[in-house]
Amino acid sequence: METVNILTIISIAFLGSFGHCIGMCGGIVLAYSTIKIEPASSKVSQSVAHLLYSFGRILTYSTLGAIFGYLGGVATFNNYSNGVLLIIVGVVMILAGLSLMGKIKFLTIIEHSFSSSSMYKNAFKQVLNSKSNLSFFILGMLNGLLPCGFVYFFAITAASTADPLYGAMVMAIFGLSTVPAMFGLGFLTSLTSATSFRNMMMSLSSIAVILYGAYTIYNGYDYITKPQKTLTDCH
Repeated sequence: METVNILTIISIAFLGSFGHCIGMCGGIVLAYSTIKIEPASSKVSQSVAHLLYSFGRILTYSTLGAIFGYLGGVATFNNYSNGVLLIIVGVVMILAGLSLMGKIKFLTIIEHSFSSSSMYKNAFKQVLNSKSNLSFFILGMLNGLLPCGFVYFFAITAASTADPLYGAMVMAIFGLSTVPAMFGLGFLTSLTSATSFRNMMMSLSSIAVILYGAYTIYNGYDYITKPQKTLTDCH
């Protein structure tokens, strides 16, 4: 993976975490902060709980990234099909960016109802009511499975690497980049919940997603016109 792409992923994830992620998962953070964390507990204890939750999310994201990276590799056969895959991925990224802006409902349409299953709800409820340190980690893992347009965007990016390791890296970097916002939500609620601040960060991340999509399309075209280039060189 090129340095420029890693920095792009970090930038998109970091900016988006203050907009989309807080809107989607902020309720869960506030819920477990209220139910699972004692007000009298030390800042260190609270910090450990929040970090375990985030590490649980990152593990799930990394696993999904490896799966999508593998599937992307299976889907590539020759130079032409690899280039076409990148172009398709770039188009999907642009659609995702427009969806995050609220211009279209692309991401809403492809979201599924996994989180509404009774098995998932029961597991989530049991973990939420437990106060062990392990329960925070498991809660984060479950949260990583929730339908989320932003996660879908990075899963698409992971698939475009056509490699399980790179795919896992993409999703791990995404997860790590969202930690500051989700960690800070438990301590700086007034800042991270400010509507104007969240909207600004969401707009910036959406623009970055669209630009990254255009860059991916260019890589796809460049890949087709340069047969010796490998797919992972584009990431």
